[in-house]
Amino acid sequence: MQRLANQLKPLFSKIQNQREFKIQQWGYSYFSTRYQNPSRHLQTSAESAHVPEAPTYLKTKKLTKTAAHIMQILDREAVAEAKALRPVPELRPGDVVQLKVEVPENKRRVSTFRGIVMAIRRSGIASTFRIRRFLAGVGVELLYPLYSPNIKELKVLEHRRVRRNKLYYMREKLQDKRNKIT
Repeated sequence: MQRLANQLKPLFSKIQNQREFKIQQWGYSYFSTRYQNPSRHLQTSAESAHVPEAPTYLKTKKLTKTAAHIMQILDREAVAEAKALRPVPELRPGDVVQLKVEVPENKRRVSTFRGIVMAIRRSGIASTFRIRRFLAGVGVELLYPLYSPNIKELKVLEHRRVRRNKLYYMREKLQDKRNKIT
């Protein structure tokens, strides 16, 4: 948060300096939305023709747009850092993957889970993927953040061709040879 605040400070000061410069150059009345005497701003003679026309308001970017742009930059940096720590394979729905996850309760134990990727939500550092597998005749689904530090290894074992982006229809199907993972 401090990093974001430090990046926003020069931007806010730049906007404030622009505003002060234009007010100093044109006068405050040019930037108000209502004029006291509109005829005074019209060019009537050749002497006043050298005065350039000023806008009736001060144009600045909305701060929400500026902050959103900065958040996008920070998101890209976070994804690059996460990819540098652990390589992330290109996942697609239908892939059979093996996942080694460090259990948060017990930091030393690593749990291995194999399953079919049902869905992927790609949204920068908050990207997630859903895995499904049948264990003891019961369907189990797990949702993991793609760039989670708890994931120690993510390996694609097999690419299966599917015609959907989200494989939620697999929930309704019983375990058959297409859903079986060996």
